[in-house]
Amino acid sequence: METLNVRPNDEIAPSGLRRTLPSSAYLDPAVFATERERIFFREWFCVGRAEALPAAGDFVRVEVVGERVLVVRTGERVLVVRTKDGELRGHYDVCRHRGSRLAIDADPRAALEAVPSGRFRGSIVCPYHAWTYALTGELRAAPFLDERDGLRRAELSLHRVGVRTWGGFVFVNLTPDRAVPLAEQLGDAPARVRSYPLEDLRTARRISYEVAANWKVVVENYNECYHCGPVHPELCEVVPAFKRKGGKDLDWDAGVPHQEGATTFTFTGTTERAPFPGLSEEERIRHKGELVYPNLMISLSPDHVAAFRLWPLDAGHTRIDCDFLFDPREMARPSFDPGDAVGFWDLVNRQDWRICEAVQDGWARARSTSATTRRWRTSRSTSDDTSRSVSATRGITPRARARARRWPRPRPDPGRLRAPPGGPPAPRTRLRRRRASRRRSRRPPRPPRSPRDA
Repeated sequence: METLNVRPNDEIAPSGLRRTLPSSAYLDPAVFATERERIFFREWFCVGRAEALPAAGDFVRVEVVGERVLVVRTGERVLVVRTKDGELRGHYDVCRHRGSRLAIDADPRAALEAVPSGRFRGSIVCPYHAWTYALTGELRAAPFLDERDGLRRAELSLHRVGVRTWGGFVFVNLTPDRAVPLAEQLGDAPARVRSYPLEDLRTARRISYEVAANWKVVVENYNECYHCGPVHPELCEVVPAFKRKGGKDLDWDAGVPHQEGATTFTFTGTTERAPFPGLSEEERIRHKGELVYPNLMISLSPDHVAAFRLWPLDAGHTRIDCDFLFDPREMARPSFDPGDAVGFWDLVNRQDWRICEAVQDGWARARSTSATTRRWRTSRSTSDDTSRSVSATRGITPRARARARRWPRPRPDPGRLRAPPGGPPAPRTRLRRRRASRRRSRRPPRPPRSPRDA
């Protein structure tokens, strides 16, 4: 497997150009396997909303970056359970006896709504041999077995998964003994959005997308607005600042202003919903966004929040759950209808996913091993915080831009007679065409054909 040695500030030209990761970082299954081990198994990973677990015994069952494959270590199924005292606990969904899954059946609505996958009635009972565990994970009973048979209950608790919450979002860590505090991973994001009542909001709608792109392509797309002008014309009508200078001067800390008279992300830029209480005057007319690494993206309007959870499936596919969060007092109104925001976001999302899939497809088909992008540094990012940098390709001269659009020239290969699809002819083919053109130019002109010949 190719070793990726990436240092954020390496190879920065005076113009601000910076090379992206090599194409293998987006395509190679071995790289994806390394990311599972070093990122998703070690970092705090957002799996849902705490509102989905309202009562003791409620649980949600999730698959974290992996498949159920025998013998091979893949992604882990996790149980997040609310205990009788109201706490959230996490366990691997594996019985300590014979390895059976503990939660075989799950409510299919949990994939589309913020509801539990199911409910344990006082304890967790394995469906195979009825080993029984407390909601906190300790082994309570193993039928017909006791200490005389070598049973050591204290040593057979369910394998623990770390669970923490912030802003109503539930995060799990698959290696809790080595986990850093969640607050350390969140960084300054909570301070920047402290005026928004994230914990009190409720999910009115969820849309799940299957995107044929690597998860990093999606994150990188979210983290820059250079694409907004070409990709999101409707969005730029509501927020014209997104297309000015390719999004170079956006101040995400203060929020990005809407066009005059607009206050939110809808097709008209307006809504009958009241803004969240506690917002400043500027926050009532501006839009904010946060990337909570590695898999949570939050876009905050004054009246609603779009929360994106990324579920990396493999090197070339990502599932994205988009929850639309609203004030429960607004949701209780008879006239409440989230469709104006949901419809607008669905359009913008599909535009994003389409261009992300085009990027992934380009990576897969490109003959070069890397591409060049430009990194604009704004007040939202610092030199040691590359996850918040803004990518663009502005500032390149027309000649350089034209060269960048051309298909990379292949090396001469006498044995290759065909050109790659969509690219220029192979060297030998071009040479043959030039020779044929010269031969035609040397031939005497043919006499005109008579009507009889026709």
